[in-house]
Amino acid sequence: MKFAEYLLKKIIPFFFVALILIAFILNLIDLFMNISKYMEVNASITDILKVMLYYTPKTIWYAAPIAFLFTVTFVLSTLYSNNEMEAIFASGVSLFKFVIPLLLFSILLSFGIFFLEDKLVVSNLEKKTLLQNKILGVETDSNNNDIVVLSDNSKIVYKVKRYREKEKKLEQLYIVFRNDEKQLEGIIYAKSAIWNSEENKWNLDNVILYVPDDNDSMVISPVTSVFLDRLTESYEIFRKKTVDVETVTVKEAKEYIDHLKKAGLPFFEQQSIYYKKFAFPFILFISGFLAVGLTGKTRKNILLISMSLSILAVVLYYVFQMMTMVFAKTEILTPFLGAWLPDIVFTFIAVILLKFSRT
Repeated sequence: MKFAEYLLKKIIPFFFVALILIAFILNLIDLFMNISKYMEVNASITDILKVMLYYTPKTIWYAAPIAFLFTVTFVLSTLYSNNEMEAIFASGVSLFKFVIPLLLFSILLSFGIFFLEDKLVVSNLEKKTLLQNKILGVETDSNNNDIVVLSDNSKIVYKVKRYREKEKKLEQLYIVFRNDEKQLEGIIYAKSAIWNSEENKWNLDNVILYVPDDNDSMVISPVTSVFLDRLTESYEIFRKKTVDVETVTVKEAKEYIDHLKKAGLPFFEQQSIYYKKFAFPFILFISGFLAVGLTGKTRKNILLISMSLSILAVVLYYVFQMMTMVFAKTEILTPFLGAWLPDIVFTFIAVILLKFSRT
């Protein structure tokens, strides 16, 4: 217990100082990249500070793996250099037992980074982008015209004249319903449709349902729940922009992927990015684990060599992850393996390195 307290007292303060420092540097880099644009439009200091504030969660998300890797390597290198690790090993405590608190702390941080991204990073990054565009006079428009959306494995086709983002409203809406054999079942026309956020459904106005009769003609029929209950596409699908799974919440990403599946469209790439949202935060655990196994391999220049080896290992992790994501996109790997295989492989490598570490 004393060893755990001793290690965490060294790790935790150093990590948070490094995290704040690196995040602040990243924020300053973003500021300097846009400072000339701000000066051209005479942006107020208050607006600039708001942009930096909104960007802070993202800089923390970027900085956390770097800060943790540097912290673990620095602290363990210092302990090796001061021969404190020799004293710990001589007391009968193995390296693995000594670093268990560190690994548990890294898992806790991994979950923290996941929730940080899902709850704060995505929403604040959108606010930052909107405010920055407003300051710089860049116009953005989520309205859309002449939209065609496929759903339910192409058995439902939406044809919309216009989507208005502010009201979450569809105008001049036609919906074609087909059966499994792609034969026409009916066509709904509505003058407009407004998204009901409380019930998660569309409220249609001036609805008319046309169904085929025995003579292959279209006749007007009463609108029933048999058709209306199949209208499950959320308003996000009708926006002008294509949904970038990497920049939305887990819930929004899942809704978009479900839409792609229902429409019968390719979804492997988007689903692999969705799984990556869960897998990537464990880079903190992996980087810490790798640093433990690679630190103290030499008796001279311990910090320099240990840091170089740890950075190289993490770079290889990123490269391997890029490869598996490409394989998932091209359907060589499943989306799950595309996202999680790097974590599995490098955790195994970290275990092997720890097994052959000096104790």
